Amino acid sequence: MEEKILYSAIQPSGNLTIGNYIGSIRNWIGLQSKFTCFFAMANMHAITVRQDPAQLRRRTLELAALYIACGIDPEQCTLYVQSQVPQHAELCWVLNSLTYVGEMERMTQFKDKSAKHAENINMGLMDYPVLMAADILLYQAELVPVGQDQTQHVEIARDIAIRFNNRYGETFRVPEAFIVKQGAKIMSLQEPSKKMSKSETENPNASVYLTDDRDTIIRKFKRAVTDSGSEIRFSEDKPGISNLLTIYSAYRGVSVGDAEREFEGKGYGEFKLAVGETVADALAPVQAEQKRILADKAYLSGILAAGAERAFKAARKTLSKVYRKVGFYQGD
Repeated sequence: MEEKILYSAIQPSGNLTIGNYIGSIRNWIGLQSKFTCFFAMANMHAITVRQDPAQLRRRTLELAALYIACGIDPEQCTLYVQSQVPQHAELCWVLNSLTYVGEMERMTQFKDKSAKHAENINMGLMDYPVLMAADILLYQAELVPVGQDQTQHVEIARDIAIRFNNRYGETFRVPEAFIVKQGAKIMSLQEPSKKMSKSETENPNASVYLTDDRDTIIRKFKRAVTDSGSEIRFSEDKPGISNLLTIYSAYRGVSVGDAEREFEGKGYGEFKLAVGETVADALAPVQAEQKRILADKAYLSGILAAGAERAFKAARKTLSKVYRKVGFYQGD
């Protein structure tokens, strides 16, 4: 039986947080042996918000090295840089002709980013979901692992795929969101009602980054906002403690219930220190391996070149079919 195809990507902008690891990368590691996986550094998406070019190039390589350090195996999956496969932009243009302005204006991310970057509301920002649809549909992906807050992007990709298939005949597989239940959404340590962000600028203690050193990690957890009372339990009325329990259980590989029992009768201070130490211990070997990979530029470049070649071949096959369906002349 043919393996299902899975697609996912992360922008190389900002610093990845433990939320990105728990919600995305950690899940990819388990999925790469079950599915045919395409994992991308989405640098084309990144430039919808102004980027420093040198920093974007550096972060792209850092992200690739981090993927591998975390356990993504480039022999098992296709790991590549989005901009090295031109079919992403080419398919996006075709799909634009089937996508309506009203649909894009209703997208939550467009509204949020427009409010946050009012001085730079560009067409790329609005067109972001169409490019994401192109990313997914190029590889005939059936599964897209996303957090609970990103299902809207998969829904628009589904709508576009169905619309194209209805107009031109069966061309695209219609993708489905693949949502991981536990730990899908890690919240800010300072505002547990908000998602932990890799572009946090207002409060440096709100997010724990995968590149933070041990002292920084423990300090951030010690300063984490907690709730009234003293009981360590997972509950809607205790968002701060619930968030810390989710993080602890994810990094210890135990259930939330087991974590609750472990800290029964213990204070918030002891609990927060234990969470910080657990996360720091888990990140230390990942950081060391990322550093080693980045130092071997020939190895990393070779991995990305091989990944781009595999992605190019798969993408070209889909795009050729799309061009034929829409009536583009491709030579005799």
